[in-house]
Amino acid sequence: MNSDDDSVDALSVVSSRYDLDCSDNENGGDANGVESNDDDFEDKLLDAIERTSEKSAKTRQIALELIRKAFTSRYLPAFCFDRKVTLVDMLERSLKRGKGEEQGSAANLAAIVCTTLGTETGQLDTLFKDLQEILFIMAKDGALSATTRTQCVNALGLLAFITGDVQTNGGSVMDLMFTIFSGSFYKGNGVPPSINPLTAALHANALLTWALLVTVQPTSYILGLTEKLFKRIIELLDSSSVDLRIAAGEVLAVLHEVLRDQDENFEVEGHDDLVEKLRSLATDSQKFRAKKDRRVQRSSFRDILKAVEQGDSPSIVVKFGRERLKLDSWCSKRQYDAFCHMLGSGMNRHLTENDLLRDIFSMGAPLAFGEKGTSKVSKFQRNQENIAVCKARTKGLSKLRDKRADVVQLD
Repeated sequence: MNSDDDSVDALSVVSSRYDLDCSDNENGGDANGVESNDDDFEDKLLDAIERTSEKSAKTRQIALELIRKAFTSRYLPAFCFDRKVTLVDMLERSLKRGKGEEQGSAANLAAIVCTTLGTETGQLDTLFKDLQEILFIMAKDGALSATTRTQCVNALGLLAFITGDVQTNGGSVMDLMFTIFSGSFYKGNGVPPSINPLTAALHANALLTWALLVTVQPTSYILGLTEKLFKRIIELLDSSSVDLRIAAGEVLAVLHEVLRDQDENFEVEGHDDLVEKLRSLATDSQKFRAKKDRRVQRSSFRDILKAVEQGDSPSIVVKFGRERLKLDSWCSKRQYDAFCHMLGSGMNRHLTENDLLRDIFSMGAPLAFGEKGTSKVSKFQRNQENIAVCKARTKGLSKLRDKRADVVQLD
């Protein structure tokens, strides 16, 4: 067996190879070149998977990061499906026996593998369920570092979102997220607690994960949460962490959107006070805040204020290749941001090819190579297409939110 240093050097070479292969193929590349590199790419990837069982923790960590990079840079459903048991065994081993960074990398990779495979068979659901159970225990474990728990929280949320199953043997994923971010609620003295930046990041990610799962819950369930949760989430707007303040604002925007879809006149108790607080955050110029934090906060809360006060939805267009994805609701933005956070620079590749993502965002089947349908269309045609997509998405969300059948069928 090679020494640890030799293993690291070998994996560094593999990493460089991944960079070369992925960049060459990202924009189509030469067909013959792609074909000639595929076998070599798979061999290097299989070698990295084998190295996740090495004795050296550093070697295992590097190998997991290489696999993560490969699965984000390319869409590899066939490779994953053929080795699904091997991959899940590898992830379970790294999550249970690893420490710190290795566990965090394994958590991220679990979400990416789940995103790649989708949920086409009951067998996959069973495999994902096992990973969810492990991630649930780790996200709950206060003995783990805040950074590792944050990565487990994000991965657990995506797995629960993809599988549509928020229950584990340990309890509800949404309840766990609430338990985590409630650590930033006011204490008995009515003052926000003082928490370190890493803990604040954990609470912010738990809050955003909770909101991700809200986007696919029935409206009747969300209504039941409203009275006891709105006031507590509003408290987080006073957090010393800009990320937690923005996360709280986005969650309030999501909740208002979901509930106004049921009742267009919905207003939370103390609506005027909430609007005033959001307006102050959208115009905040207090010097004790960092200049960058003030700029990011003002930009975010201007949109959040419009959502809560006027019911405005975001209008974001994501361009990739010759396609466009329009995010015209806070729910779709939260879903997009969750996948984008996990896939990073590979998001565009997965939007282009990944069946699961294209289904979630109502984009239809992946376009065939060279398909003429990607050519430019007039502004009028684009508007008509966007209106049709918006109607279809609204109808789909209405069904998910458990509206009465006679309302859903009105069209």
